[in-house]
Amino acid sequence: MNLTADSYHRIVENLHDGLYIVDRDRIIRYWNKAAEHISGFAATEVIGKSCADNILTHVDGGGNNLCLGPCPLAATMGDGEGREAEVFLHHKSGHRVPVAVRVRPLTDDVGAVTGAVEIFSDLTDRKAIEQRIKELEELAFLDTLTRLANRRYMERELGVRLEEFRRFRVPFGILFMDIDHFKKINDAYGHDVGDRVLRFAADTMVRNSRPFDLLARWGGEEFLGLIRNITARPLEDLGERLRRLVAQSYIPVPGGELHATVSIGATVIGEDDTIDSVIKRADALLYESKKGGRNRLTLG
Repeated sequence: MNLTADSYHRIVENLHDGLYIVDRDRIIRYWNKAAEHISGFAATEVIGKSCADNILTHVDGGGNNLCLGPCPLAATMGDGEGREAEVFLHHKSGHRVPVAVRVRPLTDDVGAVTGAVEIFSDLTDRKAIEQRIKELEELAFLDTLTRLANRRYMERELGVRLEEFRRFRVPFGILFMDIDHFKKINDAYGHDVGDRVLRFAADTMVRNSRPFDLLARWGGEEFLGLIRNITARPLEDLGERLRRLVAQSYIPVPGGELHATVSIGATVIGEDDTIDSVIKRADALLYESKKGGRNRLTLG
């Protein structure tokens, strides 16, 4: 079977995975439909620009900006070796999306590296998220702004998990999260921008949690994470990852980028706890994070 250039183009355009090609100067020369879908950026918005120009701005699990440091794409063009990694890209809406990336060099007829191709796959369990949203809508348990569970639903789930802990000894943790200086954001940019900040923080947190954990909007700029079957250290690790990813997320505003951070109180259910006591403890720990300088997690 002989495939024409048009046939190859149609195949690449209709891949399930995002694919883009850069030249030696890391200028984007091609961007397929899946790249548009996963990132939110249309091809017309990115072709001709550097991959680091407020587009994907990959970060690793530690929140380090790979476009300004150990970028797999640049490394591959430097030594001609393919690479694979799991990173977090910046979506046009502001939140962070977990992706698996595979980078391969492009070479000319004599083997000199002329650019690179990167394929990236969305690691978000979107089917689980969509199913949860559908269930919450049907039960009127959805926060319409962030598309997370609302406080009413979270309170019900907390009761279920407490009973599960008492009967079967299945532990759970709480992450009480609050967007730092949110009133200043509203005052400076308006409530529409404030709503966008709430959405990108919520999307970043839910996309980078485990499918069976529950994130809810507790009220205002407060979020509550119900993290099942977990002990203190893994809870701290998960909370720190979410904190770093939110801090590395942003939305464009006139004059630059608007970043936001969250402070977190983290705690694990104890033998004598009630729902009220564990929430109060997480709230007190959140206050400690605020008092300690914000954009931090306090475990207790």
